[in-house]
Amino acid sequence: MEVINNPNEHWNRPNNIPEFKVDPVLVLVFSFLTCGLYLIYWNIKIAEVFNAVAEREIISTPLAVFSGCCLPVHVYFYYIVGKDGLPKVYQITGELQKDQSTLLIVLGFFFPLAAAMIVQGDINRLYQ
Repeated sequence: MEVINNPNEHWNRPNNIPEFKVDPVLVLVFSFLTCGLYLIYWNIKIAEVFNAVAEREIISTPLAVFSGCCLPVHVYFYYIVGKDGLPKVYQITGELQKDQSTLLIVLGFFFPLAAAMIVQGDINRLYQ
């Protein structure tokens, strides 16, 4: 019997982290092209990644959906990402622990696409 390594196997990743590796510039482009609808999809996928990384639910799916439609919820989404999600990502990748919640709140309020690009860039480090 021969064992074949399949690079498409998803069950053996650390903590069963779903793969969502997108170029941050594409997040910007897709968001513009779809008039922001891509950001709702992006929020849902990022919530799945952060929940898997934290091994608990820190961002629920309804919160991810409503954050694409309602500004106060959107700001709260980025607060949770900066406070609870990204420190776990930094811990797994071995990077310096930093609190980016204030930066993400300000960017999420004034220019949410920049905040999404920053978060996507940090998430992409999980898959290197």
